[in-house]
Amino acid sequence: MLAFVIRRLMQGVIVMLVVGFIAFSLFNFVGDPVSLMLPPEATQADREQMRGVLGLDKPFYVQFGTFLTNAVQGNFGISLRLGRPVSTLLVERLPATLELAIAAALIGLFVGIPVGVYTALKRNSWISQAMLTTSLIGVSLPNFLIGIFLILTFAVWLGWLPSFGRGDTVKIGAWSTGLLTTSGLKALILPSITLGFFPVTLIMRLVRSEMMEVLRTDYIKFAKARGLTTRAINFGHALKNTLVPVITITGLQLGGIIAFAIITETVFQWPGMGLLFIQAVQFADIPVMAAYLCLIGFIFVVINLVVDILYYVVDPRLRIDRSTAGH
Repeated sequence: MLAFVIRRLMQGVIVMLVVGFIAFSLFNFVGDPVSLMLPPEATQADREQMRGVLGLDKPFYVQFGTFLTNAVQGNFGISLRLGRPVSTLLVERLPATLELAIAAALIGLFVGIPVGVYTALKRNSWISQAMLTTSLIGVSLPNFLIGIFLILTFAVWLGWLPSFGRGDTVKIGAWSTGLLTTSGLKALILPSITLGFFPVTLIMRLVRSEMMEVLRTDYIKFAKARGLTTRAINFGHALKNTLVPVITITGLQLGGIIAFAIITETVFQWPGMGLLFIQAVQFADIPVMAAYLCLIGFIFVVINLVVDILYYVVDPRLRIDRSTAGH
């Protein structure tokens, strides 16, 4: 187990080095930070001085090494647009994005798994067919269109929920949360449903197909021959084996939800990292863009590591394969 974790950590370090190189390349290929920071009337001497201050006059490998060293310490420089440390901006925006992503993932799990099980067990009922048709709509429609439809229905026509913003927040140390206020919870509903729509359909279809496949295996037939109840077979045996690929997909989806919450945050003006990234792109705010890429890459690496460990724990065949491979 320890060797497995160490191997995954080394792979994660390699991935982060590649992501760091791509993020650092932004400084060289997306605009000139000196031109963005100095006024148009600045002289050539002023530009050379600024290059020296920023370390841009040093060789490429020295700049890359300095960037990596600072990134490990959480130092990504100053935002060109806001004039504040990038790490401070990310810390301020991170709670909003994480709360939104976790809410969307929970919707995906608590709706997708039961619906997937139901459509697998009652696959010929009209309710199952209706759910499958709805899932096709969820897969086909882009997020921003679902968000606009929800805003139109529940904010404009019915007036039940707010159409933008995060509502009132409460500070708990460095963490600002909207989960403890009524307006914060109301503001979370529409964007989390929008972001969770695709995971619901994906998990539902995955659970359905895996469950139908498991129900056709020999050990399920043996379980029926032993006289086990239908409930014990469906939920004690079939569903348990169905959850292995679901863990993998859900973990990867959580990373995707955090990374690609950009569109949902833009539609609902949700003050998270995605909205910060969009604003940074519009202004060519390179330090914020680079920090966002590194942070998203780090989140993906951590989530994949956790998923691999869970996969290893849940599926005994992996442990058996590795133990026999060593002999």
